[in-house]
Amino acid sequence: MNLPFFKYQGTGNDFVLIDQRAVQYLKRDQAEIIRTICDRRFGIGADGLILLQNIDGFDFEMIYFNADGGESTMCGNGGRCITAFAKKLGIIESKCTFLAIDGPHEALAQQDGTVNLKMTDVTDIEIGDDYFILNTGSPHYVIIVEDISDLNVVESGQVIRYSDRFREAGINVNFVEKIKNGIEVATYERGVEDETLSCGTGVTAAAIAWHLHNSTSASGEVSVQTKGGNLKVKFEKENGGFKQIWLCGPTKNVFSGNFPISNF
Repeated sequence: MNLPFFKYQGTGNDFVLIDQRAVQYLKRDQAEIIRTICDRRFGIGADGLILLQNIDGFDFEMIYFNADGGESTMCGNGGRCITAFAKKLGIIESKCTFLAIDGPHEALAQQDGTVNLKMTDVTDIEIGDDYFILNTGSPHYVIIVEDISDLNVVESGQVIRYSDRFREAGINVNFVEKIKNGIEVATYERGVEDETLSCGTGVTAAAIAWHLHNSTSASGEVSVQTKGGNLKVKFEKENGGFKQIWLCGPTKNVFSGNFPISNF
């Protein structure tokens, strides 16, 4: 059987998207197939795979898998890409509400491929001497550094991700550097177990951490540069947490095709 797919990227964070409204091509427990599809040598190649499915009360459901084949927590750039995908399929015109693993999301898809995604509220934030830990739909560890270019992101990220505290569940690690008119962010992603060109929940976590580090205002907008492109994060601070968090930036349909899965 051939699997019809679409490949999307959001600031270099790339995904295989599959429309499962009429046919269930993949099941949640088929980690081997998903891992092969995401493999950059033996498959299509992607940071993750996303299923778009019908669900009552929402325009669609988003089910996200990391490149290791495991179903994972929320992916911000994936949420933006699946919104663009839904627009391409004619499911939505521009606005939508969809269900992801961390709950309902709103999104707005523009004609030029820009997608603004409302993220989950952020409440519990751990602030240490040189780090921030917060959950923006996925767990993130944020460190503010002087010079990202001087870091080995993979090695430095692995030290934290595989530390005694985080080894079992894993955590994403973000390095943040102040630049002109914003911040630069580099992310080591669990599940991918490598640096990615961009990470939506990581960019969101980094922007909030930077705001806590650098500002006393009740609301903010942070411009973020990643190796894959530029994003903006908007938010409001309330009672020690953050709400009305929006992740905004470009998406692109890279290509589409059919992938043979009959041998699995």
